[in-house]
Amino acid sequence: MMIKLPEPRLKGEVSLEETIEKRRSERSLSGKDLTLEQISQLLWSCQGLTNDRGFRAAPSAGAIYPLEIYLLSKDGLFQYLPASHSIKRIKNKDLRGELCDACLGQPFVRSAAIDIVMCAEFERTTGRYGKRGENYVYIEIGHAAQNVHLQAVAEGLGSVPVGAFSKDGVAKVLGLSEKLVPVYVIPVGYIE
Repeated sequence: MMIKLPEPRLKGEVSLEETIEKRRSERSLSGKDLTLEQISQLLWSCQGLTNDRGFRAAPSAGAIYPLEIYLLSKDGLFQYLPASHSIKRIKNKDLRGELCDACLGQPFVRSAAIDIVMCAEFERTTGRYGKRGENYVYIEIGHAAQNVHLQAVAEGLGSVPVGAFSKDGVAKVLGLSEKLVPVYVIPVGYIE
């Protein structure tokens, strides 16, 4: 099932400077549903297209874009498709509890309205740049993640970076191919 996301807003009510000042790691996150507009903004800020040439919101070495973005909510597991600014349902099951287990039991992974999981196919970048391409992938993930954290603030939401998790466990929850490696988990929701 494909869900076309609303077009992203290109002008917000909160300045970039305000989002930088207010951004904090928020662990007390509510499971209150986010709007489709909020989800659209978060995913667009992460990897959405920003022009007709296919460039995205976060820079990528050689414009290779090795990241694949997944979203987990009470409604299931979805993959973000930047080219069509849509999400594709992969599983019709709430997997946030299983993701929480794979994230070493951190409770906010389960309680957040959504979890954004950023995965990378390193070979896309290392195929062109060799071993140093690994660093480029991590740099790209950092840019994309910061965009999500700042967009969360702009949407009146909280988020928290999660790096402590079992890569194999997260890959199993998402049903990833061997080429994709989970690198970053971002729970997002209203702050309790």
